[in-house]
Amino acid sequence: MTALLEQVGEMIGKMNRSEKAQILQWVVSDLGDAFPGIDSRSDVCGGEPCVVRTRIPVWTLVQARRLGVTESDLLKAYPSLNAGDLAEAWAYYRTHSELIESQIRDSIGAHAFAEDVERHLEENTRRHPTGGSRRLGG
Repeated sequence: MTALLEQVGEMIGKMNRSEKAQILQWVVSDLGDAFPGIDSRSDVCGGEPCVVRTRIPVWTLVQARRLGVTESDLLKAYPSLNAGDLAEAWAYYRTHSELIESQIRDSIGAHAFAEDVERHLEENTRRHPTGGSRRLGG
């Protein structure tokens, strides 16, 4: 147990029932939208909500399901996942749909941009096969 938890334990021991009830209400309120199977950390996938123990963003699973991938296929494709992980991801999406939809849009936009750049580079290479230092716009 951490020192902080020990201090909290000592403080709770000194509280009356009403004070303990208030603390409990605060904790329950704070954890009301908690998803133990989903974690957002700035050092993992840029802070995108991911399934714990993995680097699999929730938006990836949601988009795959939207595109017709079954849960069974997801579990085969991602052996580190289990059915409970998927249930957590779907529940997280239901309560954080705006965030997940935004991440899906950003991903689709980034993918389309990358394809445009790749296509432009290929066209530029065909037009100038000697590998000259032509700029993309030129």
